[in-house]
Amino acid sequence: MSTPHHRPTTDTFSCVRCGLTVSAAAPDGNPRHHCPSCLHARHIADPADPAGGGRGDCRGRMAPIAVAVLRTGDWMLVHRCVRCDGLASSPVHADDNQLVLMRIAVRPLAEPPFPLEAFGAL
Repeated sequence: MSTPHHRPTTDTFSCVRCGLTVSAAAPDGNPRHHCPSCLHARHIADPADPAGGGRGDCRGRMAPIAVAVLRTGDWMLVHRCVRCDGLASSPVHADDNQLVLMRIAVRPLAEPPFPLEAFGAL
C-alpha cells in the first residue's frame, strides 16, 4: 500500500532583501506577501490571477514604491520589480514597519517632481 505524497507547506519565508524569517500569515490570518520589516517582496505569479504566469514569474525583488488608500480606508503597498519593472500591490498589515510606511507615504510631499518655489508665483 502506497502512501500519498504531500507537498510540504511553508509557513515562513526568508525576506529577499533583509533576510528576516517572516511568517506567511499576517496577524489577522490573511496571507502575507511582503516583509513586515523592510516591506520588500519577491515577484511571483498571483494565484488569484486567471492569466497567471507571465512577468510575475521573474522572481525578482519587489521594492515598495508607494502607498495607495482604498475607498474602504485600507492601505495597500505598491511594489515595483527591480528586474522587470512589473507592478503589484498587497495589503498593509498591522505589524508592518510604521516608520517605513510613513516614509513611503510622504515621499511625494518631501520630494515633489517640481520646484516648490512655483507655488510662490501662483
